[in-house]
This record gives sequence, C-alpha cells and structure tokens, in this order.
Amino acid sequence: MINLSRFANRRIAVMGLARSGLASVSALLQAGAEVLAWDDNADRRAEAEKLGAAVTDLATADWSGIALAVWSPGIPHSFPVPHPAALAAKAAGVALVCDIELLALANPQARFVGITGTNGKSTTTALVGHILKQAGCMAEIGGNLGMAALTLTPLGADGIYVLELSSYQIELLREARFDVAALLNITPDHLDRHGGFDGYVAAKRHLFDQLPADGTAVIGLDDETTRGVARALGRGILSRGVVGISVSRPVVGGVYVDGSIGGGRLIDARNGSARTILDLAEAPALPGSHNWQNAAAAYTICTALDVPAEAIIAGIRSFPGLAHRQERVAVLDGVTFVNDSKATNAEATGKALACYERIYWIAGGRAKEGGIDALAPQFGRVRHAYLIGESADGFAATLDGKLAYSKCGTLQEALAAAAKDARGTGGVVLLSPAAASFDQFDNFEQRGDRFRDLVKALASDAAATLTGGAA
Repeated sequence: MINLSRFANRRIAVMGLARSGLASVSALLQAGAEVLAWDDNADRRAEAEKLGAAVTDLATADWSGIALAVWSPGIPHSFPVPHPAALAAKAAGVALVCDIELLALANPQARFVGITGTNGKSTTTALVGHILKQAGCMAEIGGNLGMAALTLTPLGADGIYVLELSSYQIELLREARFDVAALLNITPDHLDRHGGFDGYVAAKRHLFDQLPADGTAVIGLDDETTRGVARALGRGILSRGVVGISVSRPVVGGVYVDGSIGGGRLIDARNGSARTILDLAEAPALPGSHNWQNAAAAYTICTALDVPAEAIIAGIRSFPGLAHRQERVAVLDGVTFVNDSKATNAEATGKALACYERIYWIAGGRAKEGGIDALAPQFGRVRHAYLIGESADGFAATLDGKLAYSKCGTLQEALAAAAKDARGTGGVVLLSPAAASFDQFDNFEQRGDRFRDLVKALASDAAATLTGGAA
C-alpha cells in the first residue's frame, strides 16, 4: 500500500466509499491521518467504520479543520447537480482531489504515464504495462483500470506508474504531473457531468497542465477536437514535446499506421525518415483500426520512456489483449471464438464486426437507444446472427430480410448453434452483444466469463472425443 505519511496528524475527508474510497481510507489511517468518511450507502459506511474511520455526514460537517477532501470521481461535484458535501467543501475552501493525486504526491521520484481518451484507453494502458514488464521495467498499472491507485506497490526512481484516467479523475488533479501524457481521441460522452462538450474537452485537456518541460504529450490526430488540443498546446505537432499519432493519415514527425497493406504497418516518421516498425498483422490481439491507434500510442509512449524498439515490438506481438474486449478465447477446428462482451452498444460492436469475415454473431441483451440500426454497413460480414435476451425481437426486426438469424434465448443455446454452423468454415464465432447484460447477467464481465467457460467446455468435449473419451 502507498505510504501517505505526509498526511499524518491531519484531518482528511473521504467522500465515496467504493473500492478506491475504501483504499484511500485504509492508506490514510495507516499513515496516521484522522479520517472523516461518508457514503450515501449505509453498507459502505459500515465498511469504513470497521477500518477505523469516523463516519461523518460531510454535507453537514464542520469543514474548518479539514485539510483535504479525497473525492470519488463518480460523485458529481459541479454538474449536473453538485453533491451537498461538495458545496460545503468548496464553501470552506477545501480542495477536492482523487486518489491519483495522493499516489503522485507520495511517489515523486517515480515516473508517471497518464492515458486518456473517450475510447481505447484501457487497451492502451494494458498494452503499455505489458510492454514495460516484458522489457524488464518496474511498472505498476492502475487508475481507472484494475487496482485502486493506493493499493499499488510503492515505486522509486526506477519505477513507472501507467494509469488509465477518466475525465472524472483528471478534473480532480491539482499537482499530479505526468512524464508522458496521452490523449487518444475525443467524442461526445459524459456531457451531463461536464456541463457540455466544451467542459468534457477541458477535463481531458487538463491532463497536460502539469506536463514538465522535458515531458512528452502523445495526441491522436484522427478527430478535429484532438487536433485542436494539439494546436492549443502551443508547441505544434512537430516539436519534440508533442508527438502526433494517426491511423488515417501520414504524420510527418510523428507515428502513424498505414492501413493500405496487410494488417496495418506501424510507421515511425520521426528523426527525418519514415521507418516501418511492425506489420500489425503480427499482433493478433490488436485487430482493427481502433486497435492500431492503441498500438501507435503505446509504441510512442514506450519510446518516450527509452524502451528499446525491439522490446516494444516484442511486447506488441505478445500482448494477450484485455478480457472481454475482442478476447480470443480459443481456436477449435479452425474456428476462432472471440469474447467481446464489453461491446454494450452498436458503436463498439461495429468496431468488432469490421475486423472479421465469415462471422457467426451472437448479439443481444438489454438494448440501448438506437438498437443495431447503425450496424447495417457491416451486415455483409455476418453469415448468421444468434439473438439472445430481451432485445431478441427488436434485433430480429432490424435484421429481417437483411441477414439470416435465429432467436436462441440464452447464451448457451446461441453458442451451441453458432459453433455447429461455423464448423469447417474457418470463420469467427463472435460474442459482441451491442446491448447491456443486465437482463440475464450481473454485468458484462459475468456474461463474458460465461462465454469463455462455454467455449472451454466445447474444447474439453472435442479433446475427449479425440482421445476416445465420452462424446
């Protein structure tokens, strides 16, 4: 756990007691701080009380003696309606920060990488961490992905923290600085929490405010908004400090992917020449142009951290991917089984469908607004669709007359039918639901885990048949 001794004997408020909030309470108490904790959920308050925090309603507390408020990023403090505790803290002049700020203050000798964007930040963060660890670097991965920040291992000057950062977290940073800061893309999202699109962009842009003079900004140039952020930094995309990346155009002085040949060629056009680094067809866990952007960002980040190019290439090739994000579960009799349960809307599923041919597509769940109408351009890649969950009738109405489908009801029935139909085709059985999971599962992770287990059972049955066991 991170050492927060700088807060010893100080009164600190912790608002929000989910995973990161409870980790903050624990670390602060171990450091000798007096902790006032609150969550609107009574069960979470009870957990904090067991740890030794003073459970205090922060909406009505006396803030005059409180030095700092560690604020859960998920709780509104400005828009659409600020929590009463936020109003009380601000009225008393108490700063609101998130646990990432405490991590940075406690480990000033370590290097920090911050990665944000509307899409792709989890994969890029995991990929950078994988490359660093494969290269023998001491690295910890966390933030909005994985472990709570204050449960990470303390690192010294040789260590690197690789942090996925949401807009909610970034706007709660004050002094945290990043040696490498990456912004992948920006499309409208979370607008209610930021008072509109301009506020959302400003939150993302704040990541670069503490970039040191010798730091590196990595910025995707495939949308006008991020190009505007690059220009606003005032140094231009050709400067040493700001590196542009793209999957749609060459970037002189930057890093880009040429998608006209093979699986996409990663090209480094810095230092006066355009050098092909890697054919991304050699990275099977990173299919599609959205993953090419992740690879370009990870390569650029790691070069900024002085990782040798050979080690970066090896790390990209060996990256296993993230669970539930186009996760290759198995290849059985030439058929690839892909778990993309994280795709809970049509936009995410469209990216997956664009990556494959001869698709046996498992879709459905609790439908999002708009359904799957936007996926029509990808229907030609689908051999058959297997519909599950509450949305089966609605999805069937969209697909009627456009591609073959079956209403299967459950994931188990859908997988059995898809596996049977795909046998011998060399195709892909793709779980990419384009819908939420809450009709049949607790979350998309549980849905993806169920898919993985079912595929493994198919593999076991096949192995048993080959060895003469039970069919």
